[in-house]
Amino acid sequence: MAARRRARWFAALVLVAALLPAVAARAQSSPGLAALIDDLVVANRILYHQGVLDGFGHVSIRHPTTPGHFLMARAIAPGRVARDDILEFDADGKPVSPDGPPVYAERFIHSEIYRARPDVNAVVHSHSPTVIPFSVTQVPLRPVATTASFLSPKVPVFDLRRVAGMTNLLVDDAARGKALAERLGTQPVALMRGHGDVVVGPNVRRAVSRAIYTEVNARLLLQAITLGGPIEFIAPGEAALMESARDAAREGHGANRTWDMWKDEAQRAAAPR
Repeated sequence: MAARRRARWFAALVLVAALLPAVAARAQSSPGLAALIDDLVVANRILYHQGVLDGFGHVSIRHPTTPGHFLMARAIAPGRVARDDILEFDADGKPVSPDGPPVYAERFIHSEIYRARPDVNAVVHSHSPTVIPFSVTQVPLRPVATTASFLSPKVPVFDLRRVAGMTNLLVDDAARGKALAERLGTQPVALMRGHGDVVVGPNVRRAVSRAIYTEVNARLLLQAITLGGPIEFIAPGEAALMESARDAAREGHGANRTWDMWKDEAQRAAAPR
């Protein structure tokens, strides 16, 4: 009996491996694609290590050469994502290899944002814990920290009930994804009522940074609220100057300082002991 179970388990493992699209293999002939896949794997590990993602949530990047397509892991816990888990999806959120492994139900978050936002090249959906109270109360999430100036003037909240009535809160079809993209508008972050948030960026490193500092800012704002009294938020004019400086420095010295630090920390945490 035990031998048969082992044989079935091994056969299933071989089948999954055979069905995984060879995105990582194709990347060997494309250094740019290979680098993006490496960053996508690291992004999942970083966000898990930073407590933004847990066993759920996902990160994607726009495909660098195929318009409308994007890359994202198969349905797997973010802290376990490896290069061979990365799949390619078309503009409708369908896996390019339809007979592959299970995929995330909420992939339409990504497909519809990419469709609506040509400026976006990376999307993060998380259940970032401290942002959820701001999605279910009348207290807006506004920036109080310089590292979160992109949240100015305040973060929109997406309420799926207004689109689809009583649901399981999952954005698991194109219509719901389109409604979320519309609520996001031109902003970098939108909260999802009782669910989490969606964070976008011009590249995956910027999206990861924004996802982390959205959670950090939510914690700091919650602390400020408990102190009472008027809160001096980052002013829109200040935020514009801060974001302009970050845009100018994106490819310059220090642009990858936090990414490299977070990457090292995540790799050390994942290393065998």
